[in-house]
Amino acid sequence: MNTLELQAPYLIFLGDAEDLLMAKVAKGIAHWRPEKCVAQLRLKEAKADLGLPEMSIAAAAEAGAKTFVLGLAPIGGNLPKEWISILIEAMEAGLDIASGLHMKLADIPELVDTALRTGQTLFDVRVPKGEMVCGTGLPRSGKRLLSVGTDCCVGKMFTTLAIHKEMEKRGINATFRATGQTGILIEGNGVPIDAVVSDFIAGMVETLSPDNVENHWDIIEGQGSLFHPAYAGVSLGLLHGAQADVLIICHEAGRIQMDSMEGYVVPDINKVIEVNLAMGAVTNPNIRLGGISLNTVNLSHEEALREIAHLEEKFGVPVVDPVRTGVASIVDQLENL
Repeated sequence: MNTLELQAPYLIFLGDAEDLLMAKVAKGIAHWRPEKCVAQLRLKEAKADLGLPEMSIAAAAEAGAKTFVLGLAPIGGNLPKEWISILIEAMEAGLDIASGLHMKLADIPELVDTALRTGQTLFDVRVPKGEMVCGTGLPRSGKRLLSVGTDCCVGKMFTTLAIHKEMEKRGINATFRATGQTGILIEGNGVPIDAVVSDFIAGMVETLSPDNVENHWDIIEGQGSLFHPAYAGVSLGLLHGAQADVLIICHEAGRIQMDSMEGYVVPDINKVIEVNLAMGAVTNPNIRLGGISLNTVNLSHEEALREIAHLEEKFGVPVVDPVRTGVASIVDQLENL
C-alpha cells in the first residue's frame, strides 16, 4: 500500500495557537472526525480551543491515544525548537507523531533517534510513501466522484467530506480519499498528491482509489484547478488517475481573480465544466457532471439562494452550498446511479 496510514485515536496538539484559524488542521479533524479525537493538548498561552477534553500526554496514552497530531501551522511552517521535547515525550509514551508542516520531522535528529529507540513512527504527511507508480488508464471497478474547482481554495475538500458524511448517514458504501495534508490528517490516510513527482500523479491516484465492489463510492478530494497557471498539472494528473464517474464543480460566488495570480481571471463555470469533462473523458469516457458546490460566504442568505436557483436552472444539476444548504440533493442523484 502506497498510502499513509495513521493510527487512531489522536491526541491533538494545539501548541500556542491564538485562534482556530492558526489551528485549522486541528479544527478540521475535530469537526469531521470527532470519534478519532481522544483529547487536546495546549500550551499555557494558547487561546484556541476545540472543546475536547484536556489531557496530558501520559493521560491521553492511558486513554488509548495512538497518534500525536500537530494540529496547527506555525509561521513559516517550521517546528519550534521548544516543542521537540514534547514530541519526544509523546513517543516515549507510545504515540506516533503526525505532522503536515513544511519542516520534516525526519530531518530533526532528536526525533529520528527517539523514533528508533521507541519503535514509534514519524509521519510527515506532505511526503509520499512507498514506491511511485505510473498510471495505467485501465478501467477499475466501483464508482468514483471527484471534486474539481474553478480555482484553488474554493471548497473542494469541504465538499467531498460533506458528501461522504451524507453518504455514511444513509448507509451508502463510501470511502473518503484524501489527497492533501489536511485531508490526510482528517481521514488518517491518503496520498499528498502535490508532493508526488509529476510522472506518477495519475498512478498514485489509481493506487489511492483501487478496484472495489460495484456499489462502492470513492469520494476523492480534488486539488487546484485546471485553469490555475501554477497548479494545473496536479489537477490534470488527479483527474486522469481518478477516472471519475461523477464530477462536482466547486466555485466561490463573486470571486474574480485566481488565487495568488494577479491578472488571471476566474474562468466561467460553463468553460470549467466543459474542459474538465473533456479531460476526464481521456480515462473515463462515461464521466458526467453530478452537481455544483457553491461557496456563498460573500453573499447574503437571500442572494445565495437566488444564485443557487439560477445555476440549477442553467445547468440542470443539483447546486448546493455545503454550509448553508447541505449536500443532500447531490447525494439523492448519486443514489440513483
